[in-house]
Amino acid sequence: MAIEGGEEVECVVRGRWRLRRSRSTNPVAVGDRVEVRWGSVDTATGLRRGVIVDVETRRNCIVRRAANLSRQSHVLAANLDLALLVVTVDWPQTSTTFIDRFLAGAEAYGVPAALAINKMDLYSDRAREGKVEEWKALYGSLGYEVLLLSAETGVGLGELEALLGGKQTLLAGHSGVGKSAIVNRLLGYEAARTAPISVAHEAGMHTTTFSRMYRLPGGGGIVDIPGVKGFGTVEFKAAEVGHYFREIFRIGRGCRYSDCTHRNEPGCRVVEAVARGEIAESRYRSYLSILGDEGEDKYREAY
Repeated sequence: MAIEGGEEVECVVRGRWRLRRSRSTNPVAVGDRVEVRWGSVDTATGLRRGVIVDVETRRNCIVRRAANLSRQSHVLAANLDLALLVVTVDWPQTSTTFIDRFLAGAEAYGVPAALAINKMDLYSDRAREGKVEEWKALYGSLGYEVLLLSAETGVGLGELEALLGGKQTLLAGHSGVGKSAIVNRLLGYEAARTAPISVAHEAGMHTTTFSRMYRLPGGGGIVDIPGVKGFGTVEFKAAEVGHYFREIFRIGRGCRYSDCTHRNEPGCRVVEAVARGEIAESRYRSYLSILGDEGEDKYREAY
């Protein structure tokens, strides 16, 4: 970890603190501000050793269900100004369900979010006019900033730098969408390792194996995490899920019942809006999928 002034120190988490946060797979996450008790210097690395004895209360975080099918949570990063989800139309494909689950998680924990559609240099005119424009129109209409990027050619890099300047940002997405390539572009040197995707499966291979924060030249920092394969929600109450979908929350305030779950209740304005095309069917399907996450066995790896 790094302390104020930029010095790096090797730290472990005190056992008592780890037990206090036993519901999380990682009691300390990138972005946390911690209290450290100093120890000796490691003769092999030359780094000072420390023990993390306390973690300040987080102002926000991005959390998903741990991938081991348990009820535990996994904190991707904490104390964020922005969560930037990197998506791709192909190589690999990103589903709208995954996008919507991530955005709902950001809404739930109070983290501003944006989308970056990467690999624009690889898409055909048909893909650009189809899914790219569809995503840009859909999520843009909901108030999310949508950037069109190419980490390979640098298209959109200026807009990205302006968006990230001075912010502490989480960079998330599937393996292979180009997160590490984007980090390298932003830093101006090869800080993060990259690798080609699997041609056979059109899927990315993990090149980032642990979470790390990089300081940006223009101020702020970017947290690069390993590729996220699925985004299972945790501790979402059925009556509150609609609050995390902006359009469903807005329209749902007109429902007959205040605790409407927008499935089959009479007088549901959300169901009516979906039928009229005022709410995208893909968004509504994503909403319903999260309602099915209540059981421990409901985590869907493909999301």
